[in-house]
Amino acid sequence: MRRVVITGMGVVSPVGNNLETFWNNIKAGVNGIGMVTRFDVTDYPCKVAGEVKDFDVTEFVDKKEARRMDRYTHYAVAAAKMAVEHSGLNLDEVDKERMGVILGSGVGGLETLEAQQRTLLEKGPGRISPFFIPMMISNMGAAQVAIMTGAKAINESVVTACASGTNAVGDAFHVIRRGMADIMISGGAEAVITPLALAGFCSMKALSTVEDPEKACRPFDVNRDGFVMGEGAGILVMEELEHAKKRGATIYAEVVGYGATDDAHHITAPAPDGEGGARAMAQAIADAGLSPEDVDYVNAHGTSTPYNDKFETRAIKTVFGDHAYKLKVSSTKSMTGHMLGAAGGVEAIVCAMSISDSFIPATIHYETSDPECDLDYVPNRGMEAPVNVAISNSLGFGGHNATIVLKKYED
Repeated sequence: MRRVVITGMGVVSPVGNNLETFWNNIKAGVNGIGMVTRFDVTDYPCKVAGEVKDFDVTEFVDKKEARRMDRYTHYAVAAAKMAVEHSGLNLDEVDKERMGVILGSGVGGLETLEAQQRTLLEKGPGRISPFFIPMMISNMGAAQVAIMTGAKAINESVVTACASGTNAVGDAFHVIRRGMADIMISGGAEAVITPLALAGFCSMKALSTVEDPEKACRPFDVNRDGFVMGEGAGILVMEELEHAKKRGATIYAEVVGYGATDDAHHITAPAPDGEGGARAMAQAIADAGLSPEDVDYVNAHGTSTPYNDKFETRAIKTVFGDHAYKLKVSSTKSMTGHMLGAAGGVEAIVCAMSISDSFIPATIHYETSDPECDLDYVPNRGMEAPVNVAISNSLGFGGHNATIVLKKYED
């Protein structure tokens, strides 16, 4: 099987809109969560979110074209352009028929849907935008990235709720490994900090109702009470190893394993003891040809909900046994909020940078330990440490579980 490496990364996030800023802030434990500013949340039980700040899409897309895209597509295209630039790829020289795109988005163009629904009710059907449907549908992030890069190989959009980004990266990894493409642009994008989405998540009691942005998202803490919504995009350029070496690319990490399962249990609640997540981790480690003892760092799904954090901890113990207590486990959602379908792409970048930079990020906002969450969650302060193997977990409504394994590249 062909080897797959990461050669480029691009990020739009609540803690930075480029890779350098994002990673420096993750290392420093910067909190990207604050009060919602995009609309009035007076009547909402949850009033905080991880909003993207100071983002100008016209730095990446012509203003006229931008008006024909939903905000989630803005994030996807911007992150993809940054990832391609970071990779050093010359798009005039690559074989476009050997370059593909797989992106994840849990919801797609919800902001567009809300706006057009208001137009329909207030002004009638004749005023609906002719671009409404292609702005809203969740495949359009992947489609626009392909249009702007010329990628003509496989193009797919993955929709597996909060596992979408990790499933996209894992699927892209297998596409290259099987020989269907030499280059894949992959990750996730999401932009659902909107009135309807926030109201929906509030209604199902999924979100934290703590109004202090420094306490609302506290994964693995005994006082956690729900997740905090985030938004943005995380996109990677992945290449077949020999293709990357031939052009002298910088290699940040190697993708070596992927596991995907389903709980088949409940539409929102995880399976007891996180058994589905445990199977995804075990699958991914086996796919990588590694043993659990080889893993140094787990970027946990770590949503700050009572059930997720407890059951993910149990799943880690199931897979790693005694080694679970030697692992470093952290949730960078404590800084970004839960970026839903974008989370897996962003957290894959965290793992790649952890390997490349020998740094393990913290779980910030951690104050009070939970007897049922008793692993080393790297509380509040990240640490310099060699990372040879890292895994990233993503778990989604509907019981979707996805894990990828990244490894330090060795020739």
